Parts: sequence; structure tokens; C-alpha cells
Amino acid sequence: MYTLSTKDEKLGPIMSRNFDIAVFEGDGIGPEITQPAVAILQKLADSAAGYDLTLTAHPAGAAHYAKTGESLPQASLDAAGQADAILLSAMGLPDVRYDDGTEISPQIDLRKAFNLFAGVRPVRVAAGQRTPLKIPDGREIDFVLIRESTEGLFYSQGTGTVTQDDARETLRITRDVSEKLFRFAFQLATDRKARGLGPGRVTCVDKANVFRAFAFFRSIFDAEAKAYPDLIADHAYVDATALWMVQKPWDFDVLVTENMFGDILSDLGAGLMGGLGVAPSADIGLEQAVFQPCHGSAPDIAGQGKANPMAMILSAAMMLEWLGLKHEVPEMCGDGARLRAAVEGVMAEGKTVTADLGGQASTAETGAAVMAAL
Repeated sequence: MYTLSTKDEKLGPIMSRNFDIAVFEGDGIGPEITQPAVAILQKLADSAAGYDLTLTAHPAGAAHYAKTGESLPQASLDAAGQADAILLSAMGLPDVRYDDGTEISPQIDLRKAFNLFAGVRPVRVAAGQRTPLKIPDGREIDFVLIRESTEGLFYSQGTGTVTQDDARETLRITRDVSEKLFRFAFQLATDRKARGLGPGRVTCVDKANVFRAFAFFRSIFDAEAKAYPDLIADHAYVDATALWMVQKPWDFDVLVTENMFGDILSDLGAGLMGGLGVAPSADIGLEQAVFQPCHGSAPDIAGQGKANPMAMILSAAMMLEWLGLKHEVPEMCGDGARLRAAVEGVMAEGKTVTADLGGQASTAETGAAVMAAL
């Protein structure tokens, strides 16, 4: 375990708020993409007057499970709960599984442990960024997909029943979690509208025409929408949403949906941005939050310096903005925005990016380019 503190003893005491960040380096390429993200965060905090960061690594993941039989030690879970935020890298290895055949996934354990019901997946294509779509003049892709992250079809993870002739999993939607989820979505849309990022529109994505559970989900959404008369509240079936995300993604603002639907649509959103290597995410609850890239651990390229660190760095930017808003530290919000702009600038320039973005740069070189852009 390592600890990095941004405090510089040569400068003496600085009147600023210190934030403890629990870092999980992950598996496969995880440690490689964590290093530049942590270095950038430390550099930002070193030059900041309004905040300080202490980043502490804790063990977890498939490789740790293979060695010890524990995927998320209790000490690591306790440290995560006491931290101000959690920065989590890619987790899991395809050849390391639990006895029931499911993958090692501490990220899901953290969501459940801290009730991180709002999975936030921003989908943004900046000017010059690679995308498989042809974006019409005057249009831009900048929307947020919010995935409920604690129940839905993931509810019975590891406890589903399987016989020789039958397999069953339970989809669960509760009023309590759904109300929190929709309130989060409407508040996010309100904030985006105030900052000129969207028209103030929230779309409930479901399959209410087939499943009673989703009709229930939609009814809770409609009830919550009444508290936000200044926003647009509408609905879309999940299959139609997948179509429209390809045909007209610039029409979306905030989308909110069930766990499994959100899991699938978030990867489609990553495809619009050029791939999972540039797709950040956050899982947010009432008190705690986890920030991590959407992609997996890619063990086939681990240790080769080929991994794209952008999603991890963008997740770190989301963490700064969330902490800044929660604790009213404007400088953190500003640094988060600057970091996102630096990543977008490096990608648009295209000279120092990894192979998945059409370049030849290494993980370290790409991270250094973002640092230089700051």
C-alpha cells in the first residue's frame, strides 16, 4: 500500500481543505492507467490554494483474490467508507472467478455497500474528437446517461437459481431507490440547464409497454417530475433509445434508466465517443461516490504501455467536480473542468494519443501530454 500526499513541507502550512481519496489500482492495465491520473491529481492539488489531496492505495480485485481469497478486504472497504471519494481503476480478470463462475467485481460490491444508486455516464464528443458518426453542422453530442446501479436485473447477482432445465434471475425495482434516482436526474438536468449545457430535459428509458416492473418505474418518474415544472420530462422505450443514440444523439440531455439497460446503453454511448478508452463514469450515492473508467482490465495488453489512460483521467476530473460541488470548493470545480478540457485538447490534436485513437503514444506519453496541456 502506498500513500501520496500533496502537502509540500517546504511551503509550510497551507490554509486549505484536505480530501482523502481511496485509490484502487485494479487489475490488468489498471495500475498503468492509475499512475498518470494520480500524478495529475497530485500536480493540480500541489498548485491549488483552496484544497489538498491525500491519495491512498488499498488492495482489491481479481489478482488480490487469486493470492488471498479476498476480492475486497474488510480493511479496504472500511477505508473506502471513511474517504471523501473513491478513485477506482479497471477491475477483474477473465480467468479469475468465484466458485459459481461469476467474475470478481469489487466495483459492484462498493455500489451495494454504499448505496451508490446513480451511475453517471457522460457522453460528450468535443470538437475534433474521433467518432463513428457524422455530426451535422451546428449540432453537438453532450448528454448524460444515469443508470440505477444497485438493483434492477443486477439485484440477484450471485444468488440466481439454476437447475438442469431452468435458470432464473430477479429484477427488482423499489420506490425508495427510484425516487432518489429520479430526484438526482432532475437536479442534474436543472444544473446543466443553468450552465447552458442542455435544455433541461429528462427522459425515462424503460420497457413499460411489456413489463409491469417498468410501468411501476415510469409511474414513479412521472410523480417525481411534478416537482420540476420548469423541466421537460418525457419517456422512451429502451430499443428506440438505442436507435436514436445512433441517429440523433444530439437531441438528448439527461437519460435515466434501470441497471441492465443502463449498462448496455452506456457502452453504446462510449462507442459514440470513440471507444471505451475515453469513457469515464461515476457511481454516486447520498454520501459516497466511486469514479472509474467504463472499460475493463484488458489483460491482453497489460504491461505493454498501450492502454489509453483518458477514461481514467476523465473520471478523476469528474471526481474533482463532484467534490467541489459537494463541499463548495470552486477551485476544485474549476480544476475538474480544466482537466477535462486538457484531455479533449490532446485528443483533438491527435499527436499524442494511444493506438485505439489512431496514434502511437504510450500510456505514459499520453498522460504526460495531458499534464503538459494543463
